[in-house]
Amino acid sequence: MKKDTLLGVFKSKGRLNKEANSKYRSPFQRDRDRIIHSASFRRLKHKTQVFVNTEGDHFRTRITHSIEVAQIARSIAKYLKLNEDLAETLSLAHDLGHTPFGHAGEDALDECMENYGGFDHNLQTLRIVMFLENKYFKFAGLNLTIETLEGLLKHNGPVDDLSMVNKLIGLKTFKKKINFNTYASLEAQISAISDDIAYNNHDIQDGIKANLFKLEELVELDFFKNIYQKYKNKINKKNYKIAIYQIIRDSIDIMIRDLLSNTEKNIKKFKIKSIKDVSKSDQLIVSFSDKIENSEREIRSFLRHRMYDNKSVLNKNQRGKMIIKRLFKIIKSNPRKFLTKEQLTKDKYRAISDFISGMTDRYAINLYNGNK
Repeated sequence: MKKDTLLGVFKSKGRLNKEANSKYRSPFQRDRDRIIHSASFRRLKHKTQVFVNTEGDHFRTRITHSIEVAQIARSIAKYLKLNEDLAETLSLAHDLGHTPFGHAGEDALDECMENYGGFDHNLQTLRIVMFLENKYFKFAGLNLTIETLEGLLKHNGPVDDLSMVNKLIGLKTFKKKINFNTYASLEAQISAISDDIAYNNHDIQDGIKANLFKLEELVELDFFKNIYQKYKNKINKKNYKIAIYQIIRDSIDIMIRDLLSNTEKNIKKFKIKSIKDVSKSDQLIVSFSDKIENSEREIRSFLRHRMYDNKSVLNKNQRGKMIIKRLFKIIKSNPRKFLTKEQLTKDKYRAISDFISGMTDRYAINLYNGNK
């Protein structure tokens, strides 16, 4: 296969279970297609991003967020002449392991699993693609490429604590094909930072839509003050919604431009010419400038105070946590009612955790209501 990326060939290192290559799709295109056709991906449609899925048709869910991350990541990878398919694949898969009810649901399930190995949504993503999605006669899971598995595992950086990985996945399962101590590919780094760009900007948009704060209040942030000033005199009642879209578009554009510029500088500065150079690096290559990094921190702080810590959001989160804890208790007391004998053979508690984490908000609410 021809070289068509700056830092590597289209050809993959392969899969944990050997398969013949496709004549018309790259390995990473096949990974992407397997993820899109998975039941876990479809269920993201009814999983909370910030607002519980039953609240409105236009708030973001995990699936719309994942698609938005993939679109941003693909654009960045294309500009940097990297592997667009791998960046897109990682972005589409990155949230598969999330529980219902957002991070509140994750916290609740982790508390329930405290004495049984814990819960981590990133590692749960790997459990899903490696064990839980079953569509093939020859192997469990989706048998994704080594690069995709490595990117999902290390998109936040090297893995320092392998005990959790061993508990939830099993280190032997990786067949010594992944080095846990290095930074992931540039495509994985792109996917991770595209996630930040997407949720910071789109949570701002959803927060305004939910009347948690007004567009005008964004001037509290230096980053948005400059953008808002550009359109201030044009904004009126009729075009208020359009103004929100325009300001968010400008914000994403500024962040991406900064990221591309800073990443190109880093590639030159650290003499990154091959995939091996990336793995030898002791820091992220794909990153914002200090100025935009500070702006990102400001935006996260604003969202935490004005949105995530909002009383109505917290109340709904608390209800989500209560539902998860109650369901764990109900299922634990009579697991055979909900799970097959085969699922319960290896580890009863992990099977319960897999079952609950795979639920949509709607399914969890209905199951809770039906078992009060």
